[in-house]
Amino acid sequence: MKRYRHGLVLGKFYPPHAGHHHLVRTARDRCDRLTVLVCAASVESIPLDARTAWMSEVHPDVRVVGAVDDIPVDLTDPAVWDAHMAVFRSAVPERVDAVFTSEAYGEELARRFRADSVCVDPERTVFPVSGTAVRNDPVGCWDFLEPPVRAALARRVVVLGAESTGTTTLAEALAAHYRSRGGVWSRTAAVPEYGREYSERKLAALRAEQPGAVWSDVRFAGDDFPLIACRQTERENAAARIGSPVLICDTDAFATTVWHERYLGGRHEEVARIAAAGRGDLWLLTDHEGVPFEDDGLRDGEHLRPWMTARFAGELTRTGRRFVTVTGPHHQRLATAVAAVDELIAEGWHFAAPLPARGGDAPVPEFR
Repeated sequence: MKRYRHGLVLGKFYPPHAGHHHLVRTARDRCDRLTVLVCAASVESIPLDARTAWMSEVHPDVRVVGAVDDIPVDLTDPAVWDAHMAVFRSAVPERVDAVFTSEAYGEELARRFRADSVCVDPERTVFPVSGTAVRNDPVGCWDFLEPPVRAALARRVVVLGAESTGTTTLAEALAAHYRSRGGVWSRTAAVPEYGREYSERKLAALRAEQPGAVWSDVRFAGDDFPLIACRQTERENAAARIGSPVLICDTDAFATTVWHERYLGGRHEEVARIAAAGRGDLWLLTDHEGVPFEDDGLRDGEHLRPWMTARFAGELTRTGRRFVTVTGPHHQRLATAVAAVDELIAEGWHFAAPLPARGGDAPVPEFR
């Protein structure tokens, strides 16, 4: 089997899937050096920098470069080919010895690079998936996606509310409901509240110095809340990488902005920045009405519950976040939550269509 000094894999990777990665790994095994060129049209939903980052993470031993290519596709027009090649050559000016593809256009692409054409699994027998299939049905193709793509596509549902309003109970029950559906849903996770773990450690540290200390003796500082928001987000992102198409979160960085206000008053800019970068899709606000307050040793705000419920609702509304308030007994809250999440999932992922092929409705090649 011939070995090459410098190979090229070119594609849209919109989004990347197992077939793309098989192509890259096959090419890497046959080349001393491999370049993966990610081409993205500006009309597409997934940014170019995200796609290049995903490919770089999955393939750290190859060079990944990106290029914006807004030229319509017409494989029968030499002038259009010339225009595309100008984009490709600008991104990869070095000598290319082999072009690896799984498409019929591979021969012409390689000829224009003055390189060998190597066709890999053109019938998609190893991984029966395509970019079009992933965009049309991410859930059905979930097992063909790598962790960074799953993390980006997973629908994130946040359960939040005042103290002792059943947020953890609802988050865990909601995750269990989706796991019970089996298949890809069996990996649905509920990300626990990091702030509670942090609070437990804070109380334990105080008791080591002052035996007999209680929760009301604990004091928070401004630096505590950015740390809580950051750790919560890190755990959420880690869980999204290995979970199902929906991720349940027991609070998030946005909720931490209100908790900061509850303990220290006012706004913390760093917490707000972390919250603004979050990826939540739906928030479920647990109402305090009808839920008895239980002091578990880390709570002292029964009198603040109406205020906190109102603040959460107000901030969710002000920031334009999609939310549903869940009320009533637990079974009613769970039913409301499931209906809201099912509606979110049923709406789909709404990928923008790639550039249309010139000359009508012919499918646009995926460059694998």
